[in-house]
Amino acid sequence: MNEVLSFILKVVGMSSSSYHDALNRQYKTNYSQDLVDEILQIRQDNPDFGYRTVTDALRNNGKIVNHKVVLKIMKQNDVLCHAFDRKTRKYNSYRGTVGKLAKNKLNRRFNTDRPYQKVVTDVTEVRWGSGSISERAYFTSFVDLYSNEILSWNIGLSPNVAFVTKPLMDLIRSKPQLPYKMTIHSDQGFQYQNYQYVSKLKKNHIMQSMSRKATCLDNAVAESCFHILKVGTVHNNHYSSYEELRIAITEYVSYYNNKRIRTKLAGKTPVQYRNLSDQLVA
Repeated sequence: MNEVLSFILKVVGMSSSSYHDALNRQYKTNYSQDLVDEILQIRQDNPDFGYRTVTDALRNNGKIVNHKVVLKIMKQNDVLCHAFDRKTRKYNSYRGTVGKLAKNKLNRRFNTDRPYQKVVTDVTEVRWGSGSISERAYFTSFVDLYSNEILSWNIGLSPNVAFVTKPLMDLIRSKPQLPYKMTIHSDQGFQYQNYQYVSKLKKNHIMQSMSRKATCLDNAVAESCFHILKVGTVHNNHYSSYEELRIAITEYVSYYNNKRIRTKLAGKTPVQYRNLSDQLVA
């Protein structure tokens, strides 16, 4: 029998000590009820949290748990995140060359070590009611690539030039004095080619960057931000009126900036991450 066992272990490449250890080990399948309850509460409070983000939330609460354990518990209790499964068509504001085009200065270099240096913007479509053409609104935001914070935003019924210049001016008024230039990246939408928009950038010494034609990956962070916003609002909720939609998006932007932690930001929210950088500089 020992010769047969030795032959089998040799074939599978396992040492005898590992084999007997595996036989004697009691693999843990039952976890602390307190841990399970805390994970369920985190998922209830944050429907768009995956298992890695739940792991970060536990760590912020003082509990160091392996992400694989969190995944197992979420599977056992059927609370895995499926909020991001839905796919939708992207809104396209491209109308050809109707103004001035800018070079792609960002060139997919989405990382930066300082706030307000690289900002991305775009426009997306959101709907309420039955989702008909007459029940659609538009959302635009300016997102800081340093912390993924939504610095300024707007929602309206028409994606015209004034619609995007308003949050641009809000951003310009709220940004601190910087020892470096800010670059704002967008796609080639007609709003961003317009003289009013371009002139405001030049007047405030902001560099303009644009994606290449029909290349949405050049503005992937803005697309990702919109996807997260829609998951938290229109994809998993129903709004009977524009006013309900507007209020929901307003609340979600506040949640996104101040409460939604990110693994990429070391388990911190965008505002916490930016504030931490301000403290380090000071």
